[in-house]
Amino acid sequence: MTEENNKVKYTTVSIPKPLVKKIKERMKGTGFSSVSSYVTYVLRQVLSSIEEEEKSNQAFTKEEEEMVKKRLRDLGYID
Repeated sequence: MTEENNKVKYTTVSIPKPLVKKIKERMKGTGFSSVSSYVTYVLRQVLSSIEEEEKSNQAFTKEEEEMVKKRLRDLGYID
């Protein structure tokens, strides 16, 4: 792969100025150098948290569900 294929592409997102002001206040002392990098970090954290929550809400994996169904069939509880 060439270096050009490895580059991350960006888009522009508009953020209301009062929110940018709050973000800049929140960024102080964090080491982030731009609102964009801070917002990217926060969004990644939020999305990761949502994905983890969705995973934990699933009672069984597909494999576990199939094992339970097989066991119930073997015991004669389902056809």
